[in-house]
Amino acid sequence: MPKTIRELADELKVSKQTIQYHYQRLPAKNQQKDSQGTNIISLTAERLIRDKVAKNLVAKNQQTGSKNATKTSKENNELIATLRREVADLKSQRDKQLANKDRQIDQLTKLIDQQQQLQLTTVAKNKELTAHIQKLSGLLENSNISKKRQENDKKEGVHKNKLKLNKSWWHFW
Repeated sequence: MPKTIRELADELKVSKQTIQYHYQRLPAKNQQKDSQGTNIISLTAERLIRDKVAKNLVAKNQQTGSKNATKTSKENNELIATLRREVADLKSQRDKQLANKDRQIDQLTKLIDQQQQLQLTTVAKNKELTAHIQKLSGLLENSNISKKRQENDKKEGVHKNKLKLNKSWWHFW
């Protein structure tokens, strides 16, 4: 069934001018008019116009796609550059943190070394003091033994003197 330019434009969702443009480029045998002089599109003309409109839409989509691809490519390049800067910043921060941790480890290692040296010195002094205490204890024991001997000797001497006195006293009686 023949259609008007407006009907076909609405059906294909394009402008009337687009359909008019393609209609005028059809061979004269495919262009028809009704009794009032209005352009009528036959089934053959409709098929030809549909093909041309579809080809134009594909071509436009490809152009739009390539423009979008160009835009997308530029956006991707900008995004890649931004990501590279962020990666570089993160690497820099990581390197700073690692350097800081290395310094902290070095400081802790020095502190541990100093602590070990102090502990060795303390252990050596403790050994010296223990040896000195043992020596002094030995001297005190010897001194105490000597005192006890002297006391024992004195007691024995006093006892002997008493015995002598006692003997001497009995002599007088």
